[in-house]
Amino acid sequence: KITTNAMPQRLTLLLLLSVHDIFNQADEKDANPMRDIKVDKLILNCCVGESGDRLTRAARVLEQLTGQEPVYSKARYTVRTFGIRRNEKISVHVTVRGEKAMEIIERGLKVKEFELKDKNFSQTGNFGFGISEHIDLGIKYDTNTGIYGMDFFVVLSRKGYRVSKKKLKPGRVGIAHKITKQSAIQWFQKQYDGIVVNE
Repeated sequence: KITTNAMPQRLTLLLLLSVHDIFNQADEKDANPMRDIKVDKLILNCCVGESGDRLTRAARVLEQLTGQEPVYSKARYTVRTFGIRRNEKISVHVTVRGEKAMEIIERGLKVKEFELKDKNFSQTGNFGFGISEHIDLGIKYDTNTGIYGMDFFVVLSRKGYRVSKKKLKPGRVGIAHKITKQSAIQWFQKQYDGIVVNE
């Protein structure tokens, strides 16, 4: 027989146990290796706004930085104000993966002093930033080439994302497994000891 005095103590004990279980489940979820965030790829984009020698030199800068051959991007519309014609090559970009991507990201973040804005992070858990001078990345200045700025865009992923990209029987990544803006910010702060400014 349970007395009236023992009832509140029992309820408090059950409440404490349930809170302890919730914290244990959260720790187990974080310790799950499938939930580890990694860099899937880095996209470097250099938009010149015109075709010709300047674009060729920008492509040379990206090739010097990554060791890969960049791809040219074309304009989708004709914009007379900017002097751009439809299907004219106006920018170059390159996709880098693996250790090389991690090295270039670190060099780019050093230029930004490991400080990004909150709006640099997207809702899908990716982030991007830009630099105004490529020579800040450690590339020697060349008078024939000039100085170019470029955009960095980092795509993050987790193990298991492959199922959505399969050709045969593609699956769907669950909501709980998708990377959110907050988890991307936490990864950046932990990985690079970075600062995120709310602006």
